[in-house]
Amino acid sequence: MKQPAVYILTNKKNSVLYIGVTSNLPQRIYQHREKLVEGFSKRYNLTKLVYFELFDDLENAITREKRMKDWHRQWKVNLIEKNNPDWRDLYPEIL
Repeated sequence: MKQPAVYILTNKKNSVLYIGVTSNLPQRIYQHREKLVEGFSKRYNLTKLVYFELFDDLENAITREKRMKDWHRQWKVNLIEKNNPDWRDLYPEIL
């Protein structure tokens, strides 16, 4: 799936949210899950994909990511729960 995407990761307790952007969602989520990505997601064990949006071009995905990062936490939670009310790990769906 080589397509620009914005995604939200969390940990098992759903206590921390991470928003990222990529041009290859399956590969990027695999990197997070296997702890191949240094930094915030590795430090907080953010391996559960709970939300993603696909885009036609990377510029629009980057714009969306920047806007979402400015949101209050509750807005992000509302977005996740609207599309994934059980906070399931969506990684199997993108493979």
